[in-house]
Amino acid sequence: MTFNPFTEKPIKLEKCFEDWQKLAPTPYDKNEVDPYTRVRCILMNGTEYEMNWFMHQLARHTPDNDLRRDVALIRRSEQQQQKKIAALKPIDESILETTIGYEQLAVDLTATMARYEPDAYVRNTLDFALLEDFDHLYRYSDLLEMEHGIRGERLVGGYTEIMPGRPTIAEHRHPYDDVRRAITNKKADPLTVLHTAIITAAEQQTMNYYMNLGAFYASEPGRKLYAEIAMIEEQHVTQYESLMDPNCTWLECLLHHEYCECYLYYSMMNDETDPHIKKIWQSHLEMEIAHLHFAADLLKKYEKKEWQQVIPKGEFPQLLHFNCEAAANREYIRNVLKGTVRNSALKEDFVPVSELPENYQFFRYNSTVNGSPENVASHNVINNFIGEFGEDYRFEKCEHPIKALRNRSVDNVDLGRVR
Repeated sequence: MTFNPFTEKPIKLEKCFEDWQKLAPTPYDKNEVDPYTRVRCILMNGTEYEMNWFMHQLARHTPDNDLRRDVALIRRSEQQQQKKIAALKPIDESILETTIGYEQLAVDLTATMARYEPDAYVRNTLDFALLEDFDHLYRYSDLLEMEHGIRGERLVGGYTEIMPGRPTIAEHRHPYDDVRRAITNKKADPLTVLHTAIITAAEQQTMNYYMNLGAFYASEPGRKLYAEIAMIEEQHVTQYESLMDPNCTWLECLLHHEYCECYLYYSMMNDETDPHIKKIWQSHLEMEIAHLHFAADLLKKYEKKEWQQVIPKGEFPQLLHFNCEAAANREYIRNVLKGTVRNSALKEDFVPVSELPENYQFFRYNSTVNGSPENVASHNVINNFIGEFGEDYRFEKCEHPIKALRNRSVDNVDLGRVR
């Protein structure tokens, strides 16, 4: 069954505003919640964050106060939506427990989108960062087990494996090598346009979370790990935002943002297993349809364009799912590990690190940032865990697909980094 938000009758914008009671919903129970419900909450929080800051940038780049007022009107509603979603996180869920949710989102969202992505270059870009977020999940999980005695497999519900990916120490690349080739929205598949927007918002939310909350973590090893991985998330945001079409006007971008939100809330609503949270997704979908229609009116008023000139087909492509994709994602990740774990970046392209020029900027930058492995937080977390328990913490369904990463008593610091 297809769904086109442009043909739905929107509610009045005034009905999008809610009182304080509705903005403070009952949080999920961290001990009972389905991990993918937590993942959806993180994704939609990040989507709302992206929408709000996009509209603030729009307002800062137009001299027209009437347009600024129009943008402020729907931004206020988007802000309320963000506050409501953020309130779904329970008070007793720690920074690190939430972090496991962030990395599970990064892994399963990226894998799901990559599996269905029609553009080969965009799919390769997703695969590249996938193995890095996969490694982050492993390192945060070892920290969680070592410092709090909580096993990551319980938080991910057994949906997502926890084991090494491309070692984080190998992910520190020169900034020039994180910029990718942009797509063209009017030529790209609608699913590709949505994927680039969704993954940019999700990675940006992760970057911001680590930037802001990492320094609040209670141990020095944890604070250092958040600082290091936050730098990689910055690289990921640089990578993904560079995929997005830079030639769209501000109001074309506004329409794309609202359309993407409608797509995501509709996907979340159809996938959600928690009745209480499912109603929130449904309510927000109704609001976003109203915002979408208002954005279409602004496009027509200020740029004399119909929405069909920007989004020719309003029907949603294949929806985004989590629950039914877990097993396929695990197999997909294992295959990506087999084929690309040794890859690095050469400007816009991906190549095995052995094919980089001998004196390439990657080696200079990586050496400058890391120095010796003993200075690197992501390595020390695993090294210290092994020193205390004899082997690292993992959750593997079967043997690791990469022989060089099977030894649980040694953290590999050369893979993907040394020619």
